[in-house]
Amino acid sequence: MKCKHCSVNNITAVVHPYVQIIEEMRRLYNMGVRILFFCGGETFLWKDGAKTVKDLVVEAKKMGFLIVNVVTNGTFPIDLPEADLILLSLDGDRERHNAVRGNTYDVIMENIRNASSDNICLYMAINQINKDSVKDVCVTARDTKNIRAVSFNFHTPYPDTRELALSKEEKKTCCGVIEQMMKEKAPVFNLKSAFPYLIENSFPTPCPQCVVIENGKISTCGRCVDVPGLCDECGYFFVAEYTLLFRGNLKVVFEMLKTYLKYV
Repeated sequence: MKCKHCSVNNITAVVHPYVQIIEEMRRLYNMGVRILFFCGGETFLWKDGAKTVKDLVVEAKKMGFLIVNVVTNGTFPIDLPEADLILLSLDGDRERHNAVRGNTYDVIMENIRNASSDNICLYMAINQINKDSVKDVCVTARDTKNIRAVSFNFHTPYPDTRELALSKEEKKTCCGVIEQMMKEKAPVFNLKSAFPYLIENSFPTPCPQCVVIENGKISTCGRCVDVPGLCDECGYFFVAEYTLLFRGNLKVVFEMLKTYLKYV
């Protein structure tokens, strides 16, 4: 896929071997990491012989990770009850999702309905194309079988996708929609107490507790850290939530405990 908002698709297309990934998992565990996300590329494409992403999730649980999540674009059949959450990218209603990701909406929704468990969390990156369909995704999360929650990010403007970034006022409007949908019982897996910091980009970055490992290289917070000035425009809700958590923001601490107990 070649999603319009993505700056890192198909850069290497390397399929890393099972033994290497297991070693990197052990390295993260020994560093103190206890929440593990498998990301891609597309995780459901990964294979090493008979090994699939399911084997990695099972091994991570045996290793002692407390929460093990998998990120996917949803275009493959979903049979992964072993994961705590499957974060599945849905970027709007049918029209706007397809404008961002190509003609995949109907396939994704069919895979969701046929999934083997209800551990799916929709994952939407809000940008100029889909900013008016936040409510649609909340309603889909609330009313569709097998979807447990929905999580949002704002578009982080890499140099080649800067035109998709939201203004402060647009972020404020989107947060208002999300808050209203929370009141209407949409299962939002984000923290309302972090919204003011996300609107103003006033949370500290990068987040030292978040690390990405790829082919042996560890990056603090993610690949974004390598782009000068990009951290100042970070749109990742979880970065704001975790930096505020580890800075001792009491509202965030209590809301995170409540949210994680409800959805994980």
